[in-house]
Amino acid sequence: MPSQKVGYARVSTKEQDLSLQLDALNKFDCDKIFTDKVSSVKQRHGLQEALDYLRDGDSLVVWKLDRLCRSLPDLIKISDQIKEKGAELISITENIDTSTPAGRLYFNILGALGQMERELIQERVKAGLAAARKRGKVGGKPRVSQDKIDLARRELSEGRTYPDVAKIIGIHPQTLYRLVPVKSLDIE
Repeated sequence: MPSQKVGYARVSTKEQDLSLQLDALNKFDCDKIFTDKVSSVKQRHGLQEALDYLRDGDSLVVWKLDRLCRSLPDLIKISDQIKEKGAELISITENIDTSTPAGRLYFNILGALGQMERELIQERVKAGLAAARKRGKVGGKPRVSQDKIDLARRELSEGRTYPDVAKIIGIHPQTLYRLVPVKSLDIE
């Protein structure tokens, strides 16, 4: 089967129109076009269908890179999926084609920037946690005191329900089930 140009277009609000993107993709002679209208980050069925449709030698064509993805890490993830299929990525507006040396260079630079961004985020998170620890703040939920656990045992032994006792001591019922398993109670 000869290689194909697979188009993808996306609009993120009801007011936006796909026609500009579709015109550009049709003018670029795309063999098949997939679309997403008012998509969420997690539910882009058209994009997933386009990626599934790609075969070795095909090209995924977009009008503009921001129609393909919302962030640099997202772009890198999607471009990796395209590469795994043996396909290329073409952005009409930015004049990017990963089948050319210049296009591959561009994506290698984007990959390096994405890696740097991830590392900077990790450094900021570590620094923030260290600063919070110095100020005496500890991450996570506060521990349930032994006094509260003992109170919960007494209340449960007297016949109160887990949800009622959880409300009394200010924790989620599931946390109470974990802290005071039913098997551990002396209830007849």
